[in-house]
Amino acid sequence: MSAPTFPSGSVLGYPRIGPRRELKKAVESFWAGRTTADELEATASALRVAAAQRLVDLGLDASSGAVPGSFSYYDQVLDVVALLGAVPSRFASLTDEKGALDLAGYFTVARGAGEDAPLEMTKWFDTNYHYLVPEISESTPFRFADDRIVRQFVEAKAAGVVTRPVVVGPVTFLALSKAADDSAPGFSPLSRLADVLPVYVELLRALAAAGAPWVQLDEPALVSDSIDVPAAEVHAAITEAYRVLATELAVGTERPAILVGAPFGGLVGSGQDGLDGLALLAASDVEAISLDLVKGAVPAGPVAGLADKTVVAGVIDGHNIWRADLTAKLDVLDAVRGLGAGAVSVGSSTSLLHVPHDVEAEDWTNGSIDARLRDWLAFADQKVGEVAILARALTEGRDAVAEQIEASRAAVASRAVASGVVVPAVRERAAALTEGDFSRGDYAERAAAQQAKLNLPLLPTTTIGSFPQTPEIRRARALNVKGELSDVDYTTAMQDEIRRVVELQEQIGLDVLVHGEPERNDMVQYFAENLDGFAVTANGWVQSYGSRCVRPPILWGDVTRPAPITVDWSTFTASLTEKPVKGMLTGPVTILAWSFVRDDQPLGDTANQVGLALRDEIADLEAAGIGIIQVDEPALRELLPLRKDDQAAYLDWSVSSFRLATAGVEAETQIHTHLCYSEFGEVIGAIDGLDADVTSVEAARSRMEIVPELAEAGYARGIGPGVYDIHSPRVPSTEEVTDLLELAVKSIDSRLVWVNPDCGLKTRRYEETVASLENLVAATNAVRAQLG
Repeated sequence: MSAPTFPSGSVLGYPRIGPRRELKKAVESFWAGRTTADELEATASALRVAAAQRLVDLGLDASSGAVPGSFSYYDQVLDVVALLGAVPSRFASLTDEKGALDLAGYFTVARGAGEDAPLEMTKWFDTNYHYLVPEISESTPFRFADDRIVRQFVEAKAAGVVTRPVVVGPVTFLALSKAADDSAPGFSPLSRLADVLPVYVELLRALAAAGAPWVQLDEPALVSDSIDVPAAEVHAAITEAYRVLATELAVGTERPAILVGAPFGGLVGSGQDGLDGLALLAASDVEAISLDLVKGAVPAGPVAGLADKTVVAGVIDGHNIWRADLTAKLDVLDAVRGLGAGAVSVGSSTSLLHVPHDVEAEDWTNGSIDARLRDWLAFADQKVGEVAILARALTEGRDAVAEQIEASRAAVASRAVASGVVVPAVRERAAALTEGDFSRGDYAERAAAQQAKLNLPLLPTTTIGSFPQTPEIRRARALNVKGELSDVDYTTAMQDEIRRVVELQEQIGLDVLVHGEPERNDMVQYFAENLDGFAVTANGWVQSYGSRCVRPPILWGDVTRPAPITVDWSTFTASLTEKPVKGMLTGPVTILAWSFVRDDQPLGDTANQVGLALRDEIADLEAAGIGIIQVDEPALRELLPLRKDDQAAYLDWSVSSFRLATAGVEAETQIHTHLCYSEFGEVIGAIDGLDADVTSVEAARSRMEIVPELAEAGYARGIGPGVYDIHSPRVPSTEEVTDLLELAVKSIDSRLVWVNPDCGLKTRRYEETVASLENLVAATNAVRAQLG
């Protein structure tokens, strides 16, 4: 049986949270016990059907698999854990006799329960999306435990839309997994590929039986040489996997046609690995290959083996929100034809999971967002429209869409010349920077001056910055935004909360206090609202992990700080206590990583503009008497290029922008930074290069994995490895925290160790927070006593 024709236009995935975050609200209602699993299932079903129909309305074909079936209740990697029944042994009691998890069990694996920690969380390639890291051992059972993917296809088909199920591919799933604690030394989860493939075979057979013409297996491991598994092993595994899944199964009768997605970079290797992922897939018997042609370039052609395949050209950026120049994209599509493929289709570079739903969901009339941006932006719905236009141009010729092409050209041109995009004073200041603007004095001298001023105890305790944002805080902010609560009354309400937070920290016994950040809606958005060159949306929500959604600001112009941002809040807090208070800022790299950033100049130039604005803020904090200033960079590792050859240049500008922001202070002012939820081993040199006096890092879920690596690298400044995982509702016991802290001081000089949670406490409840911090302090006192 011959393979079906791939649709002329498609996208690799679509936002799953709902246009108004309906899924988030439904999931959290289920967690809170207000709704049942059946009610959650019904809400999710309605969202899936509505999303499929929306994509058809936007121009994707309803009958050919053009519409991606990319839904997840929490995380696409966790979905494969559920598919395989690959549940860690501590959660084995949650599965039924077939190895399946119900919804409550699924969420428990994601969030933990009691003493059972959840799966570790880390960043999905170079995005701000977090996935859950599977734990695989030699004995992890694999079986076709969950047919939810098949049932969701049948559901959409019954509603009139033939979708294309989207599943993380077997090689990427195993390559991103970690060896379970009970594994033998040196065990690699990828060695279990032969055990996993039969489950994928069963899935493909079930989808074929249900009538699915296409399935999408995402293998982004192919575009990176920075994961733990060597690229040569990934390529060998890909060859074996698609021999089993494509060559050995008859298309149409035993399996759907297979599209292999490879987002987040170019498939053609270079430098470190020299391997050609496109040639590898072209030599396989898969029917279609998706190329990311935003992060990657069009390979030189023709490519052997492509003559019987479709190349899905990912020319529409799934990772950023700028409107495409359709003429330029059509030129790229013309180049793709030179690869010698049997057919060329139009696609997105990545899933549209990483962008908001719809530009038109914003209110462009009330002045809350610069109306000029309306024509410059393309969110998920607009990107689907761009795919449909380009697909029509491919099949009918450019003249058929001449009007749309001209509209895109005009929008791009208007953005280039708009006021605020280039601010001469900003460019002149950046051009005048010298090497001295990026350097501080000797660390030993700084450390002595800081201890003399601060007089901190051994193992100083602190938090990362934010405290729980209560319903009262959120209500006050919402009323203030609506104009129903005056600025004066809002400030009074926030000051009352700060008093409460300071009193609480003193009662608990923390050594360095924070103000709790009640006035901040988000650690990046708050600064974007106070810096020129940014815009902030009202409905531009994007999933970060699970039910957690954020609204990334839009950095569209040159960046300036019109006035101090945090000084009044910090000085007010300092007036309430005799203990040191940290000033809290978000660093330049994280502001870029968690915003949608302009694409018309190098990222390093934009980072330095933000760094200069923060430098001014730090100078004002120091002048106001704030002796500890934390500049958070949780996204430092996140933006690291996936190809090793590209990493040195990134680390150079990212580290430099942080140092530009922080290097202007006196020796006695202590600079902190914070990094979280990434694999830090490969950026230890950059962590050292930041030259912060104290660095706090996520370490609880990984059980201090970073600490021996820091010790081995000779790291010799203050370090706060997190001892309390705040991304789970569970309260760590005193004994658990003590154990983690003991692991830390075994590897690092105790005089350098700080004690803190993994991250900010904004998303937690006060009940959990107080109990956890009390245990943190009790554990610290116990270890201090051990150390004498």
